[in-house]
Amino acid sequence: MKLVGISGSVIGSKTSKAVHEVLVAAKASDPSLETELLDLREYEVELVNGSPLSYYNNDTIRVVNSILSADFLVVGTPIYQASISGVLKNLLDHLPVDSLKGKVTGMISTGGTIKHFLVPEFHLKPILSYLKGTVPVTSVFVHNDNFNDDNEIDVEVRARIRKLAEEMIFLQKSLIERT
Repeated sequence: MKLVGISGSVIGSKTSKAVHEVLVAAKASDPSLETELLDLREYEVELVNGSPLSYYNNDTIRVVNSILSADFLVVGTPIYQASISGVLKNLLDHLPVDSLKGKVTGMISTGGTIKHFLVPEFHLKPILSYLKGTVPVTSVFVHNDNFNDDNEIDVEVRARIRKLAEEMIFLQKSLIERT
């Protein structure tokens, strides 16, 4: 099985670090997993304009195809102005309806205020559900204070990340067994 992590930010490194931690926890739970991190800082994903995917640049095509070929996903976003990032929303707009059918789509978010911890539940989850993703009960919000000066995540949050990874793997294997 292949787990793809999406870091939906083009600035900073906290979201990328958080998504990376989910990939590491998943690999520790199931060493047979193949993992890939799509850090949107490294790609020039074009703005959606309604054209077929083949009309976009190579980065856009590569990122979308990596998502489509994944068995399951973990989607990371910083929370800006009580919303997911614009670059993540733009990427999700590139995906065809039903593109996440049969795929577990975990959520992890980062932010500077605890007031935003429910943004993924009320903004990102409906989008993932619309695309037919299976969203786990567990999600993780990482406050900026949970990172130390070396950008390492504290032990308590890493335990929640491990639980998210384990739930995602369990759900994905269950979905595969049902088909």
